[in-house]
Amino acid sequence: MMKRVGLFLVTNLAIIVVLSITLRLLGVESILDEQGTGLDLNSLLIFASVFGFAGSFISLAMSKWTAKRFTGAQVITSPSNSTEQWLLRTVERQAQQAGIGMPEVAIYNAPDVNAFATGMSRNNALVAVSTGLLSSMSQDEAEAVLGHEISHVANGDMVTLALIQGIVNTFVIFLSRVIGHVVDRTVFKVERGHGPAFWITTIIAEIVLGILASTIVMWFSRQREFRADEGGATLAGRQKMIAALQRLKASSGQPHLPDQMAAFGISGGLGKGVKKLFMTHPPLDERIDRLQRMM
Repeated sequence: MMKRVGLFLVTNLAIIVVLSITLRLLGVESILDEQGTGLDLNSLLIFASVFGFAGSFISLAMSKWTAKRFTGAQVITSPSNSTEQWLLRTVERQAQQAGIGMPEVAIYNAPDVNAFATGMSRNNALVAVSTGLLSSMSQDEAEAVLGHEISHVANGDMVTLALIQGIVNTFVIFLSRVIGHVVDRTVFKVERGHGPAFWITTIIAEIVLGILASTIVMWFSRQREFRADEGGATLAGRQKMIAALQRLKASSGQPHLPDQMAAFGISGGLGKGVKKLFMTHPPLDERIDRLQRMM
């Protein structure tokens, strides 16, 4: 536990130091102009971009390591049984069909029927399946799930999601500070520098804008699931993909991946109304219906 906490603190301190040095090298010392009265929008945009994209891409760079740590996934280096041999052969064949490098293949111990793909690039990815999936699904269904995950990798979904998150983060940081500055100047009449109202307003604006902006990221996440379903249908067969989703629907009451990994798994939750806006996955009924209507 202490080792994990220590690693977390050291990593975050290193990120802060690197970002601070980066901003200094870019000539960004303050988001205020030389007089200390108005915003330097160029400096603010650089500041927002560095911090907005840094967290997103650092998370992407660490995604394989993080996934293994959170799920306890064990990479198959030398298959010890027929199931592991089948997994490696199937992923290798589908990776060749999709035109990507061979991902790492792993199994993690969990009762839920799930799988996920993550990684820095199309040729440096990880595909992992749960023990619950292997024990509950037929080989045809599992093949479709693997095709779904390989499609995520081939479509570059992890990188695109990081880019979208970085853009969203940048606008949230930028706009929240503009709002804080306006409130500080017009409501509290601070003429130079920034008073406490700037920081309080900025924090509140970041929270509100962050919640609203997350709906954009979630919308993209749901669209990429539809595309990955189509990719899985292409690699494994449409009926196999439909059968796999129906199996997931039947097991939807079971526990799922940790929150940190939810967006990367194949299984989704249930949601209606406003809740649906914050879902990483579309409802399984919609996914099944779309595949059934696919020519």
